[in-house]
Amino acid sequence: MRSYDIILKKRNGQPLNKNEIEFLLRGFIKGQIPDYQVSAFLMAVYFKGMTREELAEFTLSMAGSGDMMDLSSIPGIKVDKHSTGGVGDKTTLVLVPLVAAAGVPVAKMSGKGLGHTGGTVDKLSSIKGFQTELTTQAFIEKVKNINTAVVGQTANLVPADKKLYALRDVTATVDSIPLIASSIMSKKIASGAQGLVLDVKMGRGAFMKRKEEAVSLAKRMVETGNRLGLKTRALITSMDQPLGKTVGNALEVKEAIKTLMAKGPQDLTELCLTLGSHMLVLGKKANSEDEGRAKLEEILYSRKGLDKFKALIESQGGQSEVIGDMDKLPCAPLIEEYHCPAVGFLKEIDAFKIGMAAMTLGAGREKKDDFIDLSVGIELNKKAGDKVEKGEPLFIIHSNSRERTAKAIEVLKDSFILVKEKPQPPPLIYDKIKK
Repeated sequence: MRSYDIILKKRNGQPLNKNEIEFLLRGFIKGQIPDYQVSAFLMAVYFKGMTREELAEFTLSMAGSGDMMDLSSIPGIKVDKHSTGGVGDKTTLVLVPLVAAAGVPVAKMSGKGLGHTGGTVDKLSSIKGFQTELTTQAFIEKVKNINTAVVGQTANLVPADKKLYALRDVTATVDSIPLIASSIMSKKIASGAQGLVLDVKMGRGAFMKRKEEAVSLAKRMVETGNRLGLKTRALITSMDQPLGKTVGNALEVKEAIKTLMAKGPQDLTELCLTLGSHMLVLGKKANSEDEGRAKLEEILYSRKGLDKFKALIESQGGQSEVIGDMDKLPCAPLIEEYHCPAVGFLKEIDAFKIGMAAMTLGAGREKKDDFIDLSVGIELNKKAGDKVEKGEPLFIIHSNSRERTAKAIEVLKDSFILVKEKPQPPPLIYDKIKK
């Protein structure tokens, strides 16, 4: 078997078999197949795609390239959730405690933020002492004890994906739907869950800008997961404006705590209840989404979810006093309001520009090794559809530098589009895909 023949076969639009896929991936990981040949293979996939069977085999082979988590010692049906990335997306911080409090084990591996999208690991790092790096055994034991744990991904989880992504990034093949689907689903297969709910973002602040792209990706991931024995569902959700009203690590933790107190923004609360209802169905703690939602609402308003979040913080060495005293979270020294220059209704809030402004303040990283400032960020006083009076605060900047504040304001001023007539607010959830 030769890598040349495999590349030629894919270039001609023919599906690869299991042995060919494994030969290519194993050879690439071991350094036996050079980057330039794998780059040619990626470009062939970009133009010719993959069949359903081929994508499933490719995903499974990638998952098996490194550690495979065995969660079988944890009682119950383990259910995971994954977001394709957005601005202000602190869903995991709210959703995981709610679902765990409902009796569904959630062994969650999350990543760090990169670019204009945030990462759960960074947000949790805002809590003093919170350990996101645990041994596999410690991770499993904590899930056994309190039904959940949230950690960073292990270094040897799907090493094939890390090497492939580095090539995709420099060969203009990042936006290939089969390659995106296999990247995400291989990590979820390797993480050991039995059920998965995908939050596929679409809009200005998401990787997928158009609904057609988001639906196509969601369908490929749902089908791949189900073929490989991971029961998978997906929601297509809006990322034209940020989720909630805060962007920035410590600010988002505060908003998550308020949401678990049943005092959070409507869009964040709604999304968590909807995603969670599907997780409860997959975890066999509810017979329908309506029943699952009712259970989660009871947990939310009784503050059992907040109690579970406190237990999660304590379990992983964090300072749980932040729940009663949010000033114990990192706070930026410079706080500046920006006042609306005119009266009107907000038609749009550009999530991408908000994310870039947060990066300007230091809340995000351009490269994976960049330092981030956990205290800085942006608070939105208004969302799309709201009326704004002239002189009313439109947003608040939390910063450590007046120079960075000024740069962020220049970006943010163009992020808000005002109109005279009240517009229809954008939908939060566009579609649900189960098969």
